[in-house]
Amino acid sequence: MRLVVDVIEARNIPAMDLNGFSDPYVKLQLGKQRQRTKVVKKSLNPSWGEVFFFKVGDLKGELIITVLDEDKFFNDDFIGYLKLPVSLVFEAPQKSLGHVWYPLNPRNNKPKNKDLGEILLNIYFHQNGSSKDLRCYASSSTCTSPSRQDDSASSKEEKSITLTQKSLPARIPPPWRQEDGVSFKEERSISLSQKSLAGRIAQIFNKNSDAVVTTSTNSTDSVEMPENSKADALDDKSDDQSSSVSFEEAMKTMESRDQGSDLPSNLPGGVLVDESYVISPAQLNAQLFSPDSSFPKSLAEVQGSTDTQFSPWKFDDGDPGLKRVYTYIKAPTKFIKATKATEEQTYLKADGKSFAVLAVVSTPDVPYGSTFKTELMYCITPGPELPSGEQSSHLVISWRMNFLQGTMMKGMIENGARQGLKEGFEHFTTLLAQSVKPVESKDIGLNKEQILGSLQAEPVSDWKLAVQYFANFTMASTIFMALYVIVHIWLAAPGTIQGLEFVGLDLPDSIGEFIVCGVLILQGERVMRLISRFMQARARKGSDHGVKAQGDGWLLTVALIEGSNLAAVDSSGFCDPYVVFTCNGKSRTSSIKFQKSRPEWNEIFEFDAMEEPPSVLDVEVFDFDGPFDDATSLGQAEVNFLKTNISDLADVWIPLQGKLAMACQSKLHLRIFLDNTKGGYVVKEYLSKMEKEVGKKINLRSPQTNSAFQKLFGLPPEEFLINDFTCHLKRKMPLQGRLFLSARIIGFHANIFGHKTNFFFLWEDIEDILVSPPTLASMGSPIIVITLRLGRGMDARHGARTQDEEGRLKFHFQSFVSFNVAHRTIMALWKARSLSPEQKVQIAEEESEIKCLQTEESGSFLGVEDVSMSEIFSVTLSVPISSVMEIFSGGEMDRKAMERAGCLNFSCSQWDSESADVYERQIYFRFDKRVSRFRAEVTSTQQKSPLADEKGWLIEEVRTLHGVPLGDYYNVRK
Repeated sequence: MRLVVDVIEARNIPAMDLNGFSDPYVKLQLGKQRQRTKVVKKSLNPSWGEVFFFKVGDLKGELIITVLDEDKFFNDDFIGYLKLPVSLVFEAPQKSLGHVWYPLNPRNNKPKNKDLGEILLNIYFHQNGSSKDLRCYASSSTCTSPSRQDDSASSKEEKSITLTQKSLPARIPPPWRQEDGVSFKEERSISLSQKSLAGRIAQIFNKNSDAVVTTSTNSTDSVEMPENSKADALDDKSDDQSSSVSFEEAMKTMESRDQGSDLPSNLPGGVLVDESYVISPAQLNAQLFSPDSSFPKSLAEVQGSTDTQFSPWKFDDGDPGLKRVYTYIKAPTKFIKATKATEEQTYLKADGKSFAVLAVVSTPDVPYGSTFKTELMYCITPGPELPSGEQSSHLVISWRMNFLQGTMMKGMIENGARQGLKEGFEHFTTLLAQSVKPVESKDIGLNKEQILGSLQAEPVSDWKLAVQYFANFTMASTIFMALYVIVHIWLAAPGTIQGLEFVGLDLPDSIGEFIVCGVLILQGERVMRLISRFMQARARKGSDHGVKAQGDGWLLTVALIEGSNLAAVDSSGFCDPYVVFTCNGKSRTSSIKFQKSRPEWNEIFEFDAMEEPPSVLDVEVFDFDGPFDDATSLGQAEVNFLKTNISDLADVWIPLQGKLAMACQSKLHLRIFLDNTKGGYVVKEYLSKMEKEVGKKINLRSPQTNSAFQKLFGLPPEEFLINDFTCHLKRKMPLQGRLFLSARIIGFHANIFGHKTNFFFLWEDIEDILVSPPTLASMGSPIIVITLRLGRGMDARHGARTQDEEGRLKFHFQSFVSFNVAHRTIMALWKARSLSPEQKVQIAEEESEIKCLQTEESGSFLGVEDVSMSEIFSVTLSVPISSVMEIFSGGEMDRKAMERAGCLNFSCSQWDSESADVYERQIYFRFDKRVSRFRAEVTSTQQKSPLADEKGWLIEEVRTLHGVPLGDYYNVRK
């Protein structure tokens, strides 16, 4: 049973635009079914004449009809609406309300316009009738089928159906409006033909047409069934033909079809969500994608999406993937109005333990929307083991932009999509955490001893390994040849001496004997190399295996479990692999496994405690080929502790990179734990160390500041902020933002009118740091040019100014408020993380040879001969030098002199010897309000040294002011 709504016309619509007109159109909604009419431009008495069909499954529903005014640049304006219960139509005579003028109602009780106009509708039920019958009823004219279709059964059926105005309901419709001598029927035909042409043109440009109805090819008087009605008919047909399968049954079907294929890799656009949850993978999959789950609808409400509709999951013919379509209207933003989005979700893998869903989002109504599609990859895998024994899941969501056509706006589109997705999936993780408990890192840490204690290396005797290693064709053929020669010697009689032979020397007597001897020698050499290789490998048990780490600090523990699909480089089809782990310049090597492509190690490696938190763990697999041959690399990998949640590393399969590894899809099974045994003291010690390098006090940041910093760049909880500076990032145009410096990264963030630029790279990625002199383009500020190593920092390439001939990225930073402090901090952190001890010694020697002066912000002293200072007081006194020096002795005279100068709460330390005849002391005091209205506090460092003629003393002082504007950016020297 279908409900037919004929939207005919409206009158006295209020003017919503500045030109005194409106651009009205009508939206119709019944349950989840939504349809709309065309837009009538610049009219207060619009005519539509469009017919819509709705499937009715519940008579308790309401038909909502809304009239809106279209606006190209902002949200459409609301004009009025009305609600009609479906039961009212069903209970009416002949199940029809006829042609009725309905007044439009306001959204609230206080409308801007009291009279919102009226709309003419014809609403009735239709049952068991053809589409031709419906078209005739809507047009109120006699319908006959064309005679040329007599051969078809459908045309015969249509030909026998005739409907005249006598069969209309008892209510007489008003006469059709006629303007300028054009009847409504002709006007309707003209408008429909225009819409049809517009639809064809729109298809050329890949845009959606507003046309809902098209003219009939057989008659200009009849109206074709609307496209949405055809779609409903097709949906009904497909629903009837397809079998109803529940979500659980579909998952079982996918599991039975799975052939053990690997999960698809993350999409190259980046990772949006990387979290673990205390829930099984199957339950998390149902939470996100089951039709019965309330999570998608709740997420749509949080994100502001409306008109959400989900089609049922179904298998397409010829396609093993499970698919469904999700449509919704995205909430408007500052730059884009509310637009309709269509998301096609497809299961790529579902084996009961792991799930992968690819979602392709189309938004053709946004600017350049026909040129791109956004792709999202949802990967659900088993998570780390928990102490409670509960199951956990690991959810990773990645994305990319798939451009269907080239466009100059590609970069802007990608940046806008990246920012929109990031904000949207922040709501996603927050909402999901409310219903599913996330896995915390402390839960994994508590289980560390239990996990490592369960690893037991399988004891294998040397004899058993020897049998496995030497059980090959080479050894078998050698043994057979040796036995053959021994038996031959035993059976053969001694030969007579002939030629150049003598007693004890038996030379080959023919070419055949010479060749046989050569083969025996080569075979023997080969066997000896195998034996030597086996003995050397057995002697190499691995470095520091089983040795506990020493010291306090950052403790790194790596458990090597097993390998999978390692490349075979020997003729036997196997390899002899071993693994080398490198972190912060320290290496650990595993034992060698013989003739294995799927080796099992179960070995634990601990790195001695490090003062600085590690950034990267390098992993490389080699094939052992003897002690003197170059080892063949079977693949390498990099574990980035900043881009990976440490809880996820408690049990992880790491894919190896390299030609051999990627061809064989090699992987390593690792369990990695990173602990800080010093707690908060390690941060304070690191800051104290950096203060000596920078020459300036570095304050410990609050937990709230560190948390905001970690969230800004997606960093783990152990990362802490050291300093940040306002500066410009130089690309094509200067971009103002802030430069953030931490123990492991240097990051930049800018937010200009909602357009965010955010990136970071590791200190270890930096190859060189140079300072370019100030120019007019740099606004008179020196430029810090940072060059990364080849192939490093590719995630931050959108912030690079240029790339050199070798392909290395170069970043330009300028316009620092305090350039010298920023430069010294950057250099100190880079030297601490990136340079080897030999490089640090070399740089220190170069600096001592150049004897470069330290900057103002360093807090050090400058010689009088090296700087121009203003003279503010000069006096000659006829008193001994020792009496004058009493003022700087720290005694009563020193205190009284400072009080007379307006210095309160004076205190000082003793003079300490810094070097030969050079002494230094610290002073603290506070200015009186007569001297400084800020009552600033002063910390001062004084240094005294004898003059060259040794007849007096030179006293230098550097004062740092606290509590005054910009006091952190200058010092006072005396």
